[in-house]
Amino acid sequence: MTPFIAELLGTALLILLGGGIVANDLLSKTKGNGGGWMTITTAWGLAVFVGVVVAGPYSGAHLNPAVTIGLAVSGLFPWADVPTYLAAEFLGAMIGSSLVYLMYKDHFDATEDGGLKRAVFCTDPAIPNNFRNIVSEILGTFVLVICVFYFADAEISDGSGTKVGLGSIGAIPVAFVVWGIGLSLGGTTGYAINPARDLGPRIVHALLPIKGKIDSGWGYAWIPVLGPILGAIIAASLYLVLN
Repeated sequence: MTPFIAELLGTALLILLGGGIVANDLLSKTKGNGGGWMTITTAWGLAVFVGVVVAGPYSGAHLNPAVTIGLAVSGLFPWADVPTYLAAEFLGAMIGSSLVYLMYKDHFDATEDGGLKRAVFCTDPAIPNNFRNIVSEILGTFVLVICVFYFADAEISDGSGTKVGLGSIGAIPVAFVVWGIGLSLGGTTGYAINPARDLGPRIVHALLPIKGKIDSGWGYAWIPVLGPILGAIIAASLYLVLN
């Protein structure tokens, strides 16, 4: 296990489970069809938990180019390692979304609405408005990244003053943050808050021979990339001012 492999595997698991819930909710003839927004946001939060559990001990579990860039801007992560992390995150997202398609292939074929098929891979706005859409992505990512800066190590005292780490339980806070963002701020754009989560699967959607697919929405694709990066930079800048 290396940081590159950890980021790749963690991001792949994140997108496998995150994209999986969207497929389960939206595609025809699935057991979970029509589960609704609560199931989607909850599963995305749990998907983050799984990715962080696997990658955390080896890479810090960024799983998100916005997080990587935000930490680098703040000086808490070396810029020299940024390209490696970004490559792993985008590749992992592409692998994860490809596995979602492989698993739900019959249900993709059974679904007539091309927009629902695309939604399994990437986000689009409920009401198209570039300014408000990018503000939504900036705000959602700002909440995520500012919380990342203030996460403390998960530990308890054993009574003698010795601190005991809580292991994988330490991944729970970020899962709750992502869940909260989805419930509160996700209704406008689908809360990508992660350039790899959106662009990687969008590329896969464009490449795969999906039956009855529509275009991959490239006119909107820049918003879930630029918005999260700007949100992360703003969060990092505020952190530097406050600390």
